[in-house]
Amino acid sequence: MDIWFHPARELDTVVRAAAVRTPGFDGEFAPEIRPADPRHGDFQANGVLGYAKARKQNPRAMGTALAETLRADPALDAALVQIDVAGPGFINFKLTPAFLLAWLRKYRDETAFREAAGRLYRGHTLVVDYPSPNTAKQMHVGHLRPMVIGEAISRLLDFCGAKVVRDNHIGDWGTNFGVLILALKESDETLATDPEEALLQLERLYKVGSAKAADKYGTWADAARGELVKLQKGDVENTEIWKEIVTISNRAAEVMYKLLGVTVEHTLGESFYRDKVKRIYKELKDCGLAVTSEGALVVFHPEHPRYKEQPFIVRKSDGASNYASTDLATVLYRVENFKADEIVYVTDGRQRDHFEQLFLTVDKWFRATNRPVPRLRHVWFGTILGEDGKAIKTKSGESVKLFEILKEAEVRARAIVDEKNPDLPEDEKKNIARVVGLGAVKYADVRQDRTSDYEFAWDKLLALDGNTAPYLLYAVARIHSIFRKAELPVDDAAREALADAFTTPTEISLARKLAALPSVLDATLADLRPHFLSTYLYELAGEFSAFYSADRVMGEDKTVQARRLLLCTRTLRVLEAGLRLLGLETLERM
Repeated sequence: MDIWFHPARELDTVVRAAAVRTPGFDGEFAPEIRPADPRHGDFQANGVLGYAKARKQNPRAMGTALAETLRADPALDAALVQIDVAGPGFINFKLTPAFLLAWLRKYRDETAFREAAGRLYRGHTLVVDYPSPNTAKQMHVGHLRPMVIGEAISRLLDFCGAKVVRDNHIGDWGTNFGVLILALKESDETLATDPEEALLQLERLYKVGSAKAADKYGTWADAARGELVKLQKGDVENTEIWKEIVTISNRAAEVMYKLLGVTVEHTLGESFYRDKVKRIYKELKDCGLAVTSEGALVVFHPEHPRYKEQPFIVRKSDGASNYASTDLATVLYRVENFKADEIVYVTDGRQRDHFEQLFLTVDKWFRATNRPVPRLRHVWFGTILGEDGKAIKTKSGESVKLFEILKEAEVRARAIVDEKNPDLPEDEKKNIARVVGLGAVKYADVRQDRTSDYEFAWDKLLALDGNTAPYLLYAVARIHSIFRKAELPVDDAAREALADAFTTPTEISLARKLAALPSVLDATLADLRPHFLSTYLYELAGEFSAFYSADRVMGEDKTVQARRLLLCTRTLRVLEAGLRLLGLETLERM
């Protein structure tokens, strides 16, 4: 038999085919292949029980008959996969040490993992909408999650074969620009050339303008609305001011993207779609989906329990567009121009209602206009909390600036490096502090279930034990040190050819954990939850630690040494690949 990259998926195919050849089964049978209790095997087919009960048959007898067919199947070599029946017809599959050795030899590094995993999403085009900051504002701690989660998801989808389009849908159009433009004109200030300094100016001026516009019926508020109207009509002076604000904001954002390793391919903000919304209004009206209600153009979803009385407003009563207008135009643009099969939106959980109504509207609109409906997913996330359990703020009650957090992370990591390895060269200390500090902040985010709030605590995220970036980065550096001390290359095909099948419990347990990588990628991408991968990497590091403590690697027997070094090499390559997928750099020495 072939050595499969993804045993669960291949077993599903083999079991379905075998069922057709087994009396009592037909093409309706679904094997339901799942990871098994490690005491019984690696995978289990659970589908026989429900299938037999629905047909009033004995599930144990049917499971036994199917297992016999499988044992005779040339696609399953008994030396590589063992089969048994447990309980009321559950079929267990155990990958033998010989299979595990062959798997590790075949799938040897990130290139091989990527090539094999590329079958999962091949031919699928996805647009990932992130990080989507607003203009004229410094990024604060709340911007961390869309960047980190969005980047991890994009890397994972790309790794598994999808064509990923990263589209940064920035908030660069709206009523706030009237306030800001008027405040700038009145101040007669020249904006600083440094993007961060210029953003500070813009934030200060916006606060001044907002205070003046607090009375929305006052003279100043009227003047601000007038500046916005001039901008919307293409006034040259206001357009130039607007362009300068957007350029400054984008340059400052690019600094953060670079620090966090975020890739931005397209930056198409709300302003890009302002001349595209008329087409949306017309189509929605022509297909009978949108109606006028109290002067606004709206879409109703009476079949939905929460939205019976809550319309989706796609054009305001004053004729202005809004988020719904531009989001609908954005979906159409992405389908027509990027050829998107799927669009993933990475935002905080407070926007769930908006996206649910958006998705309902798109589904009805595309069906009514005979377009293929793209898959739309809202990847929402919770809040970062301070150690008091409340949304993290400065002492003055303002949002903590993201740049300040990232710099503090490096400072704190540097203190640990100085304490643990004071003799390292200065450049290396600086790099370690950068990789560990930034990695700790990013990993603290992706190790959490994204829909949960989490507490931001320096001592926890920089700890050298537990499920943290420093612990995993140290695990990588520790394996590098094994080869460095032995003066051996990490990858050596000739050495690996000497390896024989694994024998000790810790060897087998570690090998099985390594071969579980494809199933973990599946689980991670099923609901786009990066914490499944981070949990796996933490558990893998623990399995390696147990193996290294129990089994001497650099022994006298060259065959035993070869297979144990093989386990060291593959653990290293899986940890490095997995951490990169989560957006972290790795180190060879800490």
